Amino acid sequence: MDKGFQLFPEQATRLAAEVDLLYYFLVGLSVFFSLLVFFLIYVFAVRYRRRSEDEAPMQIPGLLKLELAWSIIPFILTVIVFWWGASLYFKAYSAPPGDAMEIYVVGKQWMWYIQHPNGQREINQLHVPVGQAVKLTMTTEDVIHSFYIPAFRIKKDVVPGRYSHLWFEATKTGVYHLFCAEYCGTKHSEMIGSVVVMEPAQFEKWLSGSESGETLAAAGEKKFNQLGCGTCHANVAGARGPSLVGLYGGQVKLADGRTVVADEAYIRESILNPAAKLTAGYNPLMPTFQGQINEAGLLQITAYLKTLK
Repeated sequence: MDKGFQLFPEQATRLAAEVDLLYYFLVGLSVFFSLLVFFLIYVFAVRYRRRSEDEAPMQIPGLLKLELAWSIIPFILTVIVFWWGASLYFKAYSAPPGDAMEIYVVGKQWMWYIQHPNGQREINQLHVPVGQAVKLTMTTEDVIHSFYIPAFRIKKDVVPGRYSHLWFEATKTGVYHLFCAEYCGTKHSEMIGSVVVMEPAQFEKWLSGSESGETLAAAGEKKFNQLGCGTCHANVAGARGPSLVGLYGGQVKLADGRTVVADEAYIRESILNPAAKLTAGYNPLMPTFQGQINEAGLLQITAYLKTLK
């Protein structure tokens, strides 16, 4: 990670090279027009300088072709830059491939808490395999943070009360900087970490060394039972709460007539604010679990519900 002075971070994803290309284009464009403007200022200052006290300025007629040129050319360049930047944005923040490895991230003052599906946990370090798409589901327990990996050219704000998603595919093994790019408090500058990109076999070996020996879904099931969720959400007819089997990713009909998708955000809201989106056909009996479960626990329960099919 410490590789001496560098003007630019390494390019460790395919997106990084494409982002840099746009950056170089913008710099080149800015330098070209800056030099052109300074050159023309110099030429006009010399050619049209006042030569005597009684000299009257010469009237210069308009030149339509020139006026069109300095309007149309910048317009075309602006459209190109906009199209290029928008394409990169949608590419960076599009949906990840279906086989992307899912990892959960919780930001808090001043650390990144990371959970892998097999239960492996780490703080301020993120281990991933090279050549594998990785999807991050992120949230925060306190203030706004921003997950930033310069070598990957990706950054995403992590906002309290909602889930943010980010994905990448590392192309080079190595250790890269991980920063919080949002001022989040007095020790914001200490909220740093690293991303360790490993060969797949090496990563599997590292992953198998989970100290807890408990998968994320298993931890979620334990928490689900500790909170007594199964009392009402039993998968039987006449239960006080709706069945959660096959819930994740499906459509839920609400009491107010709306239909919503049961994604991570819906599950989180239903646990912390059950009355916000009441399932049709059920009474508002469920209490809030606000204060009884943290963000990491919410992600564990979500991982468990994903397994109920």
